[in-house]
Amino acid sequence: MSEATDNAPDTLSVSPTGWALLGMLSGGDELSGYDIKKWFNWTIRFFYSSPAYSQIYSELKRLEQQRLVTSRVDAGVRSRRMYKITDSGLTAVTRWANDEPVEPPSLKHNPLMRVILGHLMNPGRLRDVLTAHVAHAEQMHRAAATEVRWAAEEPAWSYARLALRWSEDYYAAERELALRMIKDLDEVEETFAKSSQEGQDGTKFPVRDYWYEVERRIAAEDDLD
Repeated sequence: MSEATDNAPDTLSVSPTGWALLGMLSGGDELSGYDIKKWFNWTIRFFYSSPAYSQIYSELKRLEQQRLVTSRVDAGVRSRRMYKITDSGLTAVTRWANDEPVEPPSLKHNPLMRVILGHLMNPGRLRDVLTAHVAHAEQMHRAAATEVRWAAEEPAWSYARLALRWSEDYYAAERELALRMIKDLDEVEETFAKSSQEGQDGTKFPVRDYWYEVERRIAAEDDLD
């Protein structure tokens, strides 16, 4: 069996985080788990969840078992294990980056989950949640902008800077969307309260019969298109 076949992504057991770790090691330099965590926190956290140290080390161990990385103990001032990508690892992650399907992003937006369940929220609570989200988005926007500026100092980080610039724009948009929702809250609360007062019982969410009726109407619109 050829090395190319041996290193095909579909014959390996590598998690999405494992591929990210291989990608970080693809520059060829030795990195410790601490180094990798710092890189996650510096760039990737803006658009991908940052794993805990325990997950990083367990993933590195699995990668080493599959001979995609090697490690050695650096007995310096602080003894630490250093990891380096192997030729097989570089071949595998290159093929993964180029050939494997790219899944669309999966959004898990906790503040929006509170918004859609706004009929359960205490007065003022939803506004507090959105206000806190605005502050978070603003903090992330400023942090991404700082990383963009510093990434410009190193030409080898051009692709990282491109991702960071997207992150800067993303959090700016996230902040503006949250501010718009806060602005619209008064109107939404008034509409919901009015429906309840008129006997429509606005707390019926979702009502099974009505939801399926809406689904049928949408399907009919699609048929017309």
